[in-house]
Amino acid sequence: MASSSLRQLDIFAQMVASGSVTRCARDLGMQAEEIARDLASLELRLGYRLFENLTGDARLTPAGRKTAQAMTLLSQDEPDDWQVDEAEAPVVERVAPPPPAPSAVAAHETIILAAPAPVFGHFQDALAAFEAANEDVSITLDLTIHLADEAALALRRGKADIAYFYALGEVEGLHSRYGWSEQINLYAGADHPLARRESVSLQELAITPTLAMEPHNGLRQIIDEALDRGGITMGAPVLETDNLFDIMTILREGAGCFAAFGPLARDLGRMNGIKRIALERPLPAIEVRQAVHPKGKPVADALAEFLFL
Repeated sequence: MASSSLRQLDIFAQMVASGSVTRCARDLGMQAEEIARDLASLELRLGYRLFENLTGDARLTPAGRKTAQAMTLLSQDEPDDWQVDEAEAPVVERVAPPPPAPSAVAAHETIILAAPAPVFGHFQDALAAFEAANEDVSITLDLTIHLADEAALALRRGKADIAYFYALGEVEGLHSRYGWSEQINLYAGADHPLARRESVSLQELAITPTLAMEPHNGLRQIIDEALDRGGITMGAPVLETDNLFDIMTILREGAGCFAAFGPLARDLGRMNGIKRIALERPLPAIEVRQAVHPKGKPVADALAEFLFL
């Protein structure tokens, strides 16, 4: 059976081809509500919107167009498994040439930027502004990079000029600089006993059932590493899935708690029926770090600096 991640990506690809929820549901033999639910779960996991709206003819957001190209390239190269080798993963060509603007760089420069999808969502406006100001620069994306070893390999093999990745500090053998930190928080259904408490000890977490993303998921891996380094033990997962709709449903039913950071944590904190657990002390924070190819192009160095402004 296809994983929940693969299913959502398949539905997204069909939505792009069909152009509307109604046609997509007809083509896949599903209900329109199921299509909307899985797309919402995928957007939550990525950390940004894929469609402007889902009524009538669905229109992709700029980030959605880049993601659609990434999914298309991945499906062509790995038709049976979306978990491709990060070092060999294809990158996303920009959708349209930027509007004419003064540019001080050489013609036809290409920058390959590797980053986790939620991090791309953090600076997609800055990338658009850089492209608009530099008409001869083409920025391509690789959204498969999550962790330091993946970033190091992509840079070493020339698969990236700039790489963003999650880490718990400086990484030996990979020169990088600190971008920002994202706090891990714990969430449960509003009626969960721990959600109703004013303060919860970390020792209580060890006996509390948890929900988690699939083991291969980069977000899951860095969360587990951060908690382990902080000496924090969580209860065994009762469910491991990348389908966030299922996680949200089970959270609301009070069956466990779920650790998250970044845009995913932000969105969970805004949802009805889900509350952040008030811990007696914060869980560890995860750093977002930037690494640049040591013999990179001047224009890539300029973009790396621009993203820090």
